[in-house]
Amino acid sequence: QGHLVESGGGSVQAGGSLRLSCAASADTYSSYCMAWFRQAPGKERERVAVISGDGGTSYADSVKGRFTISKDKAKNTLYLQMNSLKPEDTAMYYCAARNTFAACNTGVPYVYWGQGTQVTVSS
Repeated sequence: QGHLVESGGGSVQAGGSLRLSCAASADTYSSYCMAWFRQAPGKERERVAVISGDGGTSYADSVKGRFTISKDKAKNTLYLQMNSLKPEDTAMYYCAARNTFAACNTGVPYVYWGQGTQVTVSS
C-alpha cells in the first residue's frame, strides 16, 4: 500500500492549462481521502485540493474556480485539472492519500505520498 506516481507536470505560460495525474495502487486508490499538495521553494507545503471516497471535494481559496480534482476508478488514477495558471502556481505538486476517517481537508496528516511533479508557470 502507498504506491503513488505523479505525472503531467511541465512548463506553461500564464493563462495556460495542465492536467496532473497520479497513478495509485488499487489499495491506495481506495483510501478514504486523496489530495494534491504543492510546495514552492522557500514556502510551506500547501494543501491544494482534496477528494473523499464519496466524491466530495474541497479546494484552497487560491485555486478555487481554476483547479478541479477528480478520480477515475477504472484507472486507479487521481487527477488535477489546472486552468488559468498563474506564476504563483509554480511549485512541486504531490499527490497523497490517507485512510483516517476524518474530513479530508483537516489537519490530519496524509500518510502516503508520491515523488512529485514540477509545474512551472511563466509570465
